[in-house]
Formats: sequence, C-alpha cells, structure tokens
Amino acid sequence: MTKTLNSKFATAALALSVAAALGAAPVAANAAPNGVTNCAAAGQKQEKGAVIGAVIGGLLGSQVSRNERAAGAVVGAGLGAAVGSYAGCNAQTKEAYATGTYQSGGRTLAGYVQPARFERAGGQFAATTRVNLRAAPTTRARAVGMLQPGERFQALATTSGGRWVLVGRNGVGIGYVARAYVMPSGYQRTAYGY
Repeated sequence: MTKTLNSKFATAALALSVAAALGAAPVAANAAPNGVTNCAAAGQKQEKGAVIGAVIGGLLGSQVSRNERAAGAVVGAGLGAAVGSYAGCNAQTKEAYATGTYQSGGRTLAGYVQPARFERAGGQFAATTRVNLRAAPTTRARAVGMLQPGERFQALATTSGGRWVLVGRNGVGIGYVARAYVMPSGYQRTAYGY
C-alpha cells in the first residue's frame, strides 16, 4: 500500500514538474540573456529541453531516492528541467547564428539584430571588461549576449559616430557593444591611435 501511494505521489510530482516547465518555458524564450530561465534567441528548443529534462530528471530522481521517491522525483524534475532548458537555449542560440540572417548596409545580421547606419569596418577587437551585446546600438536595447574580458571578436563595423561596434561571428553581426568597453587588438591598435 505504501509503495503504491509513493508511486502515485511520484507520478503526480513528475506531472506537476513537467507542467511547471511547460508553463515557465514560453516566458523564458522571450527574455533577454541566455540561461536557465531565459534565452536571447527565438525558438522552441529551450522549451523542449526543459520538458525532456524534467521527465528524465524526475524518473532518475525517483529511482535514486529509494526512501522518498516523490521528493526525489520533484527535485530530479526541477534539476532536469533546468539543465534541459540551459542546453536547449544554447542550441537555440547556435541555430540563430547559423540561420535567420538578413542583409543591411552591406552587412549580414542575425535576425534579432536591428539594422543601423554603418560607418567603417572595424577589424579585430577585444573586450576590456565583461560587457553586454545589444540588439541595437543603444543601452535601452535588449541584451542578446555577453563578451568576457579579453574575448576577441571580429568588428564588422562601427555606428553612431563610432560609439558602438557591430560584433561579428563567422561574418554575421550578432550584436552591438559599446565602444568604451572594447579596444582594437593587434596591428589595428595603431590605426585607432592606441
């Protein structure tokens, strides 16, 4: 009787965790930076990853915790949903970089990057600090990624009087970074007066 009751609780807890993952995932896909509860790139991979992770995590959690299967299922489903959501967001972001591009001002931009009036090509740059990538050349635009200190990138162009740099990955503009937080690397330094 107790084993059957625990099994029913585990099944109910797993169902609730999956429902919670389904309910939270659409909100997550529309948020800003990449992570467990939000994703900069559009798509359905984060939601699917959260659901699959919740199911697998719930099943594993109920099997690992022999005495408290219901609690194990809930904890496992939560952790599984988080891991699945994060992995799904990463896959979603990679797909967004590879597809969904368009041409503007002679540059190829990711679908979520807003066009701007591009000035000159930039060359190779590096971030001087941890800094957000933005969908448009303004601090009011949503964050679509982040550069780490010392991270090198291809600067496809500058805009807004040189105050913003279009960050490129494999020739595709993936976001804008404030010029104050990056500097040219290598031989470009002398061309920019460093």
